[in-house]
Amino acid sequence: MTRNRSSWGSTRKLPSGRWQARYRADGAWRAAPATYKTKRDAESFLAATRADIERGTWIPPEQGRIPLREYADKWLEQKKPTLRLRSQEQYETNLRLHIKPTLGDKDLSKISPSMVRTWHSDLLAAEKPGAPTVAKCYRLLHAIFATAVEDEMIPKNPCLLRGASTDRPAERPVATVEQVYAIADAVPPSLRVMVLFATFTGLRFGELRALKRSRVDVAGKTVQVVEQYQELSSGELVLGPPKTDAGRRTVSIPDVLIPDLKNHLATFSGPGPDGLVFCGTQQQPLHRKTFYRNWNKAAEHAGLPGFHFHDLRHTGNTLAAATGASAKELMSRMGHASPRAALIYQHATKDREAAIAQALSKLIVQGTPKTGGKKTIAKKVTPQNRQAS
Repeated sequence: MTRNRSSWGSTRKLPSGRWQARYRADGAWRAAPATYKTKRDAESFLAATRADIERGTWIPPEQGRIPLREYADKWLEQKKPTLRLRSQEQYETNLRLHIKPTLGDKDLSKISPSMVRTWHSDLLAAEKPGAPTVAKCYRLLHAIFATAVEDEMIPKNPCLLRGASTDRPAERPVATVEQVYAIADAVPPSLRVMVLFATFTGLRFGELRALKRSRVDVAGKTVQVVEQYQELSSGELVLGPPKTDAGRRTVSIPDVLIPDLKNHLATFSGPGPDGLVFCGTQQQPLHRKTFYRNWNKAAEHAGLPGFHFHDLRHTGNTLAAATGASAKELMSRMGHASPRAALIYQHATKDREAAIAQALSKLIVQGTPKTGGKKTIAKKVTPQNRQAS
């Protein structure tokens, strides 16, 4: 057995041919967490460990000897006061279904970047839960490990996958105005204006369910968004503020919707200032299952099977972008704090692209100088005529 030893660290070659590294810290000899293929690899570990000790960043391995599931439960418990109830449910579900079964029993200090990479790729390759949920799971795992680093449980975060936290949902369809009205005419009359509002004011489903009469200014043609309903997995509805501060906003209502809105308020909305604008039986908040039972039939009737209610918001914001609204204006209307979401709606449609091309053509014609009734063609620049000029 080959051994190389100093007063601080040592390496030795094991009967298997691999190398072991040991070092002295906190008055005791400690073994490296793994063995190494070469002596140089073992010595590199010792050099890095010694540098961490001298910098004061070394963390005793035993501090991370706590199962991920146990640490994650404590992390979530501490986070709960700052989380919406729906977010709590999503975190608990993603931990239970997608993180703990693979990584939950492993100690924090034993979870390596390669383990995270394998877990992530296996989750993506599975039929469920789908790429958007995998991105949410990765963000959650990254956040848990980031706190573990702050708590000095582990020296660094093993979640190092570039782009893994980015949610790239499939491009959702954009309906035409005619299709929107086809859906609105196919749902029960009490839901007709809700479909139009979702499209042309951009309010979310939860915001529409919580909308009160006092928030609607018919004369001023505006609607105030200050609260929303969240529906938990149990079916319980929880009233709370919008997801972000930017969600609190005042949105202008297109003139064309005002007659429909007046009729709806007089016929279907709850009474009094606190009456719900869009409500179910006995003026109670709409429940998702009841609404979607009607919605799915209407979307199919309009020739849009699989079209989501949230796609109306996507449609309306795309139309707003086509009017020339800036990213800042779209952010305000949608209630988004980030310009990234607003820019999504500024993608070109075929009709808009054609209109832009036609407008450019007119500018080109108007701006082209003419000589003797003929368009001047730019002369090609060559080394010879450049010198002559």
